[in-house]
Amino acid sequence: MTTPPLSPTPLGSLPPREHLRPGQTGTVLDVVIPVYNEEKDLEPCVRRLHEHLVRTFPYGFRITIADNASTDDTPRIAALLDDEMDYVTAVRLEQKGRGRALRTVWSLSEAPVLAYMDVDLSTDLNALLPLVAPLISGHSDLAIGSRLSRSARVVRGPKREFISRTYNLILRGSLAARFSDAQCGFKAIRGDVAGRLLPMVEDTGWFFDTEMLVLAERAGLRIHEVPVDWVDDPDSTVHLVRTATDDLKGVWRVGRALATGALPLDRLARPFGDDPRDRELAGVPGGLARQLVGFAVVGALSTLLYLGLYSLCRLGVGPQVANAAALLVSTLANTAANRRLTFGVRGRERAVRHQAQGLVVFAIGLALTSGSLAALDAATVSPSAGSELTVLVAANLAATVLRFLLFRAWVFPERERREAAGRAAGDGARNAGRGPTAPHDVPHAKDAQDAHDRNDWSRSAR
Repeated sequence: MTTPPLSPTPLGSLPPREHLRPGQTGTVLDVVIPVYNEEKDLEPCVRRLHEHLVRTFPYGFRITIADNASTDDTPRIAALLDDEMDYVTAVRLEQKGRGRALRTVWSLSEAPVLAYMDVDLSTDLNALLPLVAPLISGHSDLAIGSRLSRSARVVRGPKREFISRTYNLILRGSLAARFSDAQCGFKAIRGDVAGRLLPMVEDTGWFFDTEMLVLAERAGLRIHEVPVDWVDDPDSTVHLVRTATDDLKGVWRVGRALATGALPLDRLARPFGDDPRDRELAGVPGGLARQLVGFAVVGALSTLLYLGLYSLCRLGVGPQVANAAALLVSTLANTAANRRLTFGVRGRERAVRHQAQGLVVFAIGLALTSGSLAALDAATVSPSAGSELTVLVAANLAATVLRFLLFRAWVFPERERREAAGRAAGDGARNAGRGPTAPHDVPHAKDAQDAHDRNDWSRSAR
């Protein structure tokens, strides 16, 4: 029997996070331990984790051993632990890859909180409850253990310390990541978030969780970090050079996808306020804060583009012609960027009309800036280039306020934004009905059924 595909999830923004109440579900936490040829460490790891959860965790839990293509005695040990211990399930996959194992098990799990940890238990288990508590309470969407926080205590050699810090610096510089530790094998995610996020993650190896974190952060999800006590495993089988090469390829691929807007990250958005009363205040339009931020960023970049074009054109033509040319080009770019990024309108429908309306807004801005230049010429016999730029910046600030109001009320009204979101949701739902396509297909786990019945996946605390 093959692994069923990911079930379609409703599109549009995620609902507000809710606290998981006791008794709401039998199994609250599913902890996955991905393993490959770990016959030595598997049994003591599972028994130690099981004892810790029984003693300290106040909710129902399950431990899932995800064996990805082990060739030693790991499958037999995993099956014995499954048969002997309550709350322990073993799954066998015939393809290697930590990311593949996590995506397979997490996609099938019904637990509202999903976690994973490395089999060597390098991370102190006392950090497990602080890791998942923000997800249970509804405060956060993902949680990660961090070995690079100031209060973390870490024992490892200089080589691994250098590699880890260098990798995280690369993520910060290339993908603007703000989380501190992408590689710590100690992470958790809410199940509703995983249902939408996992199909967007392509990697099936060690870069899987880094890609997951980058996409979640770019979508505005909240990532909670827990300082951990961590002791390096000297017997680790991770191939550092090959892993580093694959990670750099992943950074390039994800960076390119983010730059081209190829990922539907709007499906992961949360409401600005999780309290519904925050969205019912009279006179406060929905999404205004986010739109203001997006408009400000686009406006700043457009202003820089405008000033650069004006300075370039001014070398060969007069101020009025240079102003008109620079303003026209920057306005076309500004309208296109605000259409997609600020107001969330996608697709080609009405794009020409939006640009035409943007040109009307451009005419108003042109009148303001040209009038300002004319006034400067009337007041000064031979104004300097610095004076011209100062006047233009002031005039553009006034035009920017008016531009936002016209964009929001006339070019991209609330009704039209809702229609665009509805069309996107309908298209996504139709695509979801066809099942996932590569590279987001959930890998087959045919042999998981060779040893275990499908009921293993839905087993709750006995």
